Amino acid sequence: MKPLVSIIVPVYNAEKNLDRCIESILNQTYKAFELILLNDGSSDASGRICNDYAAKDKRIKVVHKENSGVSDTRNQGLALAKGEYIQFLDSDDWITPDATGLFIRTAKEYDCEMVIADFYRVIGERVAQKGAIDEDGVMDQITFAENMMQKPADFYYGVLWNKLYKRSIIEENQLRMDSSVSWCEDFMFNLEYIRHVKHVYALKVPVYYYVKTKGSLVSQGMSVKKTIQMKRKVFAYYNDFYKDVFGEDDYEKRKLQVFRFLVDAAGDGLVSPTILPGNYKLGDERTNVSEGVQEGEGFFFELYRERKLQDRLLEVAAFRNDLTTADVKVLLYYGQIREKCTFKEIAAILGISRGTLTLAIQRLLAKGLLEAQEADEAREFVAAPEAEQILGELMIVMNDLEQIQFEGFSQQEMELFDKLNERRKENIRRALR
Repeated sequence: MKPLVSIIVPVYNAEKNLDRCIESILNQTYKAFELILLNDGSSDASGRICNDYAAKDKRIKVVHKENSGVSDTRNQGLALAKGEYIQFLDSDDWITPDATGLFIRTAKEYDCEMVIADFYRVIGERVAQKGAIDEDGVMDQITFAENMMQKPADFYYGVLWNKLYKRSIIEENQLRMDSSVSWCEDFMFNLEYIRHVKHVYALKVPVYYYVKTKGSLVSQGMSVKKTIQMKRKVFAYYNDFYKDVFGEDDYEKRKLQVFRFLVDAAGDGLVSPTILPGNYKLGDERTNVSEGVQEGEGFFFELYRERKLQDRLLEVAAFRNDLTTADVKVLLYYGQIREKCTFKEIAAILGISRGTLTLAIQRLLAKGLLEAQEADEAREFVAAPEAEQILGELMIVMNDLEQIQFEGFSQQEMELFDKLNERRKENIRRALR
């Protein structure tokens, strides 16, 4: 059985974007989740929208409550959660279709108590990818804390929504949001959680679209006195965290680095989202299809949707290994295929241009992932031993593609499909001879 994930979404006057948020969760390729929508005293249509979705999907739980703030609302969500893992979203934001599945697979495969992922920062119709750790990989508690020390006031570390948590750790240690503070309360929860983990996995793939812009402490009407008190509390918490993680001796050596948080967060209470250069148009960042394509009927639409789904899944392996989707297609081809095909045929088989195929081969050769061989007066390529790990990831992707396509099929239906499909493929081969 797949582990259940509890996805917690506080909702407050979010009618404008709430449909987008909920739809992105319901459209996850990973289906074993419960969605907990907590309507925090909204005065708009948010409550009705939540109820409408709950009436259509039994995985959705709706709680209508008096307004008490986002921290208390999340705490109520944690009290209701039944899943093995916890995932948070804000109601203005949305996630990629593979977000939950990537989180769970990574946590299970690498036996990590927390997974942290890159995200997209959305401003109007533009997006920029945001991350802090350059490479995928497992880190122990100390290594993760050292990385966090470099950019302590960064959204990447401070927020809840780009992370996956184990509920057992949260419950065993009675972890909750501190509702007495309205600045860095997410970060304080993360610091407390990290005290109890052994391993964290940094996932370079962006899985979250962040569009919500929170106001500063000044815009919240916070008095200067209250602001100073709150900051002192957070700073003290951060300082104590590093004393515990590093121990007294190592802490003294790193004290100046620890105090960097005081400098980075010395403004009016905003933790930095940091926009990266090279932002691009929303919709171009990951494989996407319009509603018209999703609903279109006919042979060509079916072929296109299948190719787009394939590309979407392959993008994950491409992101993780600093490759393009075309690169991983070419690598998978040369890692599996032994039949002799012309260069033109290979490009057509992969659905890319000959120029794109040439560039992909050049990149893979430069990275040592392909090897050139001379055979029958022609140059051929094979996957290099260094590509073994990536090819393993690509085989998992192919398995995911198969699971998505045949979800809900019984064993008998699968056996019948295999028989009929073999006959269909043979008919096609015969017609082309």
